[in-house]
Amino acid sequence: MENFVAYNPVKLFFGKGVVKNIGNEAIKHGTTALVIYGKGSVKRNGIFNDVETYLKQSGVKIIEYSGIKPNPIIEDVEMAAHLGTDNSVDLVIGIGGGSVIDTAKIVAACIPDNLPAWDVMTSKVKIKRALPIFAVLSLVATGTEMNRFAVIQNQKEREKIGFGNNLIYPKCSFLDPEYTFTVDTQQTAYGIVDLIAHALENYFGKGDAPLADKFVISIVKEAMLIANPLIANPNDYELRARMMWASTNALNGTTSYGRVSGDFAVHAFGHTLSLLYDLPHAATLSIVYPAWLKYLEKLVPGKLETLGSELFGCDETNSFNEGLTKFFSSINCPVNLAEAGIDKTKREEIKELWIEKDV
Repeated sequence: MENFVAYNPVKLFFGKGVVKNIGNEAIKHGTTALVIYGKGSVKRNGIFNDVETYLKQSGVKIIEYSGIKPNPIIEDVEMAAHLGTDNSVDLVIGIGGGSVIDTAKIVAACIPDNLPAWDVMTSKVKIKRALPIFAVLSLVATGTEMNRFAVIQNQKEREKIGFGNNLIYPKCSFLDPEYTFTVDTQQTAYGIVDLIAHALENYFGKGDAPLADKFVISIVKEAMLIANPLIANPNDYELRARMMWASTNALNGTTSYGRVSGDFAVHAFGHTLSLLYDLPHAATLSIVYPAWLKYLEKLVPGKLETLGSELFGCDETNSFNEGLTKFFSSINCPVNLAEAGIDKTKREEIKELWIEKDV
């Protein structure tokens, strides 16, 4: 195993009704919160009202910024940061999935020193501080609620990139499985794909980390076990809870300790497809992974055989790829470009952007 530092400062509340704690936690950090959310579903399903009620009970005023896209854009980060600065907010709260919480993270990094958002994302400027960040999760997928990363898209620069810094760990995250009951079956399936991809990215990274490997296998096995029952029973609390906790652990550091690095190529390739065609993030992962695993057959056959044996009872090199591809198809996720409605004429366009951005 490699040397490592285990650090995760997120205070995470998990279970039914845990958002009732948000007011008491928020008031420790200030009295005015910038609340960021998507296109209104959290208002329709009552989550926003819950958050607003508990914040007001604790004396925290809210400023709203809405309209965050599923593939979050830099323009929203900039406008939300300006709104927060103009209203002298003390903290930033994201209510939603990864796109909303990632936006909240970069907004919180920009406000204290009025930093340009894309300069933060590209590390042209170094952040020295960030406002406290709170996350209320309503869609399970990215694990952003317990990590130091954010991904933002810039259409003008033709880039979708990630940024990581210890200053953008959330102070507190609130995970109530009941808040995900209204997530439709397709988005639920995409969340399962995303959490599996995160676990595998560390598994295929450099370095020998036997215990971390076992964590990965357990997380992927858990996701595959609950996937179809959950899609068939979207209001099953225990299944929602299991998916939520698996997703958090897939990218909160648990699967990375003891390694030199992870293998994030699939996400990098997938970001290009999102940028060009506005595909759902996880759809790009289910498309890229089967092709990437064929490439890995030459590089890490032993690791693939282990996955095939543990997850599908077959230790041939290609058994894991075949099994994973069939699994993605079984939950109605595309496994090639054609299934996503992208025809062969687009291949050169995709390759050109990959080359341009050195993916």
